[in-house]
Amino acid sequence: MVIVVAGLALFFFFKYKPAKSEEKSAKSAAAETQKTEEASIPVKVVKVGRGDLVIKLKSPGEAVTSKKIKITAEVSGVIKSLNIEESKHVKEGELLVVLDDEEYRLALENAKASHLKTLSELLVEKRFAGPEEARPEPDQKKIQEARADYDRARKLYQDGKMTREAFEKAGKDFEMDLIESGEKKEEILAAAKGLTQAEIQVKDAQRKIEKTKIRAPFSGIVCDIKVLAQERVTANQELFTLVNISEIQVRAKVLESEVGKIKVDREADLRFSAYPQRVFKGKVKAISPIINPEDKTCSVIIEVSNPAEEIKPGMHAEVEIAAEIYKDRLLVPQEAILVRGGRKLVFAVEGGLAKWKYIDVGLENEDYAEILEGVKEGESVCIEGHGTLAHDARVKIEE
Repeated sequence: MVIVVAGLALFFFFKYKPAKSEEKSAKSAAAETQKTEEASIPVKVVKVGRGDLVIKLKSPGEAVTSKKIKITAEVSGVIKSLNIEESKHVKEGELLVVLDDEEYRLALENAKASHLKTLSELLVEKRFAGPEEARPEPDQKKIQEARADYDRARKLYQDGKMTREAFEKAGKDFEMDLIESGEKKEEILAAAKGLTQAEIQVKDAQRKIEKTKIRAPFSGIVCDIKVLAQERVTANQELFTLVNISEIQVRAKVLESEVGKIKVDREADLRFSAYPQRVFKGKVKAISPIINPEDKTCSVIIEVSNPAEEIKPGMHAEVEIAAEIYKDRLLVPQEAILVRGGRKLVFAVEGGLAKWKYIDVGLENEDYAEILEGVKEGESVCIEGHGTLAHDARVKIEE
């Protein structure tokens, strides 16, 4: 039994042992595959597609803000409270500076006393006036005629059929007619007795008290403070500057010969030296109607959102404005294009091989070129690793 089993084992060993030639072929194929993979050149590709080709104009620019004002005192006084600090953010309506208003409150009390005295005298005079001072009732017919004449004159003036001088004369005539008719007898009596002037003095004193409280006219940042607490300031003296930079404008200078290509609402890319790796997006807000005679440039205003307040007024910007837009063009990236023998070409990848294809190029910008002939939409073209490729070179696409 032992001899039989051993014989069977030898039989199966010789029957199923691979032939040396087959084993060698398998190894050769594997080696060839590995060699081919090692010989393949790694490349990156993109598909040829259709899109809009945008031609941009380059221009220098400077960041500015439309919301920047110098806050001044409207009345004189000692600064009682100074609620501001350099670079402090404030909200619209926030109380920033308070001046001592004691002298203005005294003036108000004095004006009220004077007004009360004058009013009392007038009421007494009217109450005890004799029959000789009685005035007739206003002539309503004359008043209506005068008002109708004035309304006609105003309509003619609004329609451009009457001069300003003639309209002003019509207004004076209307005023005189009202006085003569008795319509304004109460106002005339009050003015004659000084009541009107007393009322004006009260209002003026109240206004000055209000002016001792200085509030933020809009939300922004306080800067360039020029005063201290307890300092006495005079009317029209500058106190500080308030600026809002959440919205920034960039004023670009565009050559006279190119300004006709720019339209309002066109997009613009902005680069600032403080942020060399970033591109800020803006839109053309306005184009100046005037050409600078010295350098033959036109001012173009670009608006850019600045919520983080990174862009500061005065910063220099390099501006690229979308000037011409060509719709639905067959495009390839500029990285895909090579020049050999004075002709432009791309390498398309087909079946793992790089195919050398000459192309005819139309319009171009810095990023893309329009393809007129040479490759078709959907083809894969190399954008990396193709600088030294030869026709039919084996390539391996990398993500």
